[in-house]
Amino acid sequence: MDIRNTIRHYVLENFLFTDDESTLRDDDSFLARGIIDSVGALEIAAFLEERFGITVKDDELLPDNLDSVGNLVAYIERKQPQLA
Repeated sequence: MDIRNTIRHYVLENFLFTDDESTLRDDDSFLARGIIDSVGALEIAAFLEERFGITVKDDELLPDNLDSVGNLVAYIERKQPQLA
């Protein structure tokens, strides 16, 4: 499974509790839609570290990195270019 689909499935299953792909667009803001809060951001960071073998530093816990599927994909690709 590619990065985008892995992230989409994780968010759908763990935060939206559905497998309906139409409920989440890649550019939907997790914060604006109320999908995650600060604890959710930490959960996503832990998932990224475990699944993709990256380290999410405290100063990287920003909406620019973690606030949508698209932002997460771009962040992972910057951290692990060989995964792209």
